[in-house]
Amino acid sequence: MLDTERCWQALCERDARFDGRFVFAVQSTGIFCRPSCPARRPKREGVTFHANAEAALAAGFRPCRRCSPQGQSPAEQLDALVVAACRLIDEAPQTPTLTQLAARIGVSSSHLARAFKARTGLTPHAWASARRRERLEERLPGADSVLSAALDAGYSGTRGAYQATAAMSPAQRRTRGAGETLRYAISSCPLGLLLVAGSQNGICALLFGDDEAALQAELASRFAAAELQRDQAGLGDWLETIVTQLEEPARASSLPLDLRGTAFQLRVWQALQQIPPGETRRYAELAQSLGSHARAVARACASNPVGLLVPCHRVVGANQALTGYRWDLERKAALLAAEKRHKGA
Repeated sequence: MLDTERCWQALCERDARFDGRFVFAVQSTGIFCRPSCPARRPKREGVTFHANAEAALAAGFRPCRRCSPQGQSPAEQLDALVVAACRLIDEAPQTPTLTQLAARIGVSSSHLARAFKARTGLTPHAWASARRRERLEERLPGADSVLSAALDAGYSGTRGAYQATAAMSPAQRRTRGAGETLRYAISSCPLGLLLVAGSQNGICALLFGDDEAALQAELASRFAAAELQRDQAGLGDWLETIVTQLEEPARASSLPLDLRGTAFQLRVWQALQQIPPGETRRYAELAQSLGSHARAVARACASNPVGLLVPCHRVVGANQALTGYRWDLERKAALLAAEKRHKGA
């Protein structure tokens, strides 16, 4: 049974989240549309709601040519367009220009540029650069040299590889942190166990778990060739500060961070740090503020290596649903409940 008042609200807001959940029909025109249809808003008394396109057709209405309620939604069409462009970028031996990409897909360059930026937060050129950096990251650990890895990844030499900003140089990343010393410590906390690891620049990992060996293994997999030194005493102040924040969320810490990610991941992680304790943001909200897409934001949240201090737990799904937390949803729920409780205190 459709909630007609909620349907009307979604129609007025052109809320694309309701596309596929119902359609609305306008009696004066005999046309039915998606909730997100950009056409002028009809009068309430002339609108009926139907569970799907088939029901609207059976009632004698015809589909809108503007929003195509029987086919892909405009959002799905944009998704498909960007996926096709990304595939062409990945498969091309040399990075294609925007004009070449648009011609291959069959759209204008301006339309492709807008769609790509809306869905990824990047231009096609920036996306290609990011993918080249990712290929470099994949090849560095097993490469004979930085040069060979750079050439295999699509660089013309090592200069471009070294110009790509990151916490570690390509030479360091080639050996996954070789030559770098990281200190770490493990402590019990209200959420089980936490491991904090840091470089000379700040905290580079904050992991939750229930088993010390598993936490150490996860850290070792992230920095396979770095020298890992356990330093309970030296990191005692950090541990105390983090546990205090867990127990009293209002006392947010300002510990130094050494965040290592792509340019887009760093943008997302910075945005997460702007969400106040006790508040949440939907993936779609965060994506809109960054000019990106909810799925891209979700992937960046999932790759966050620094729990709590980069608060990806404050991002939720539609209707405040608890989704996608790498350290399990029970911990996410506990963190949000504690922050809400202290905010209302």
